Amino acid sequence: MLPTDADCPFCEIVARDEDAREVFRTDSLIAFFPTEPATLGHTLLVPRAHVRDIWAVSEDLASELGRWTVTLAGAVKRAMNPDGLNVIQSNGAAATQSVMHLHVHVVPRWENDQVGRIWPPETHYSEGAKDDAWEALRRQFRT
Repeated sequence: MLPTDADCPFCEIVARDEDAREVFRTDSLIAFFPTEPATLGHTLLVPRAHVRDIWAVSEDLASELGRWTVTLAGAVKRAMNPDGLNVIQSNGAAATQSVMHLHVHVVPRWENDQVGRIWPPETHYSEGAKDDAWEALRRQFRT
């Protein structure tokens, strides 16, 4: 039996027998349309076991999630013929994760759709701040 969280809406979808606009299901993952899609064809890819975020996922499940994300992106491209595509995976409330169950959004995009920009047009970080962040991250790979 897969670990679940009784308060998690994605665990509830995983447990359902009836279709929740399910696109596909494997032993480990489920893909389905969100109830409020950003665009038509927007699909969520979710582990069937309750995994809170990217920091809690096993390497094996992360690898499977990555492979199926690419497969799903190809299917969305063929089915919806979008102008572009966003693959979004957020962790924590500060990053807009609203359901605390690991998930990947595959969002087809069209010119002038309602989603808008997802990145600021520019930032104003000093070169020193960028160097400090760069060195802190590089240090994590040297230890």
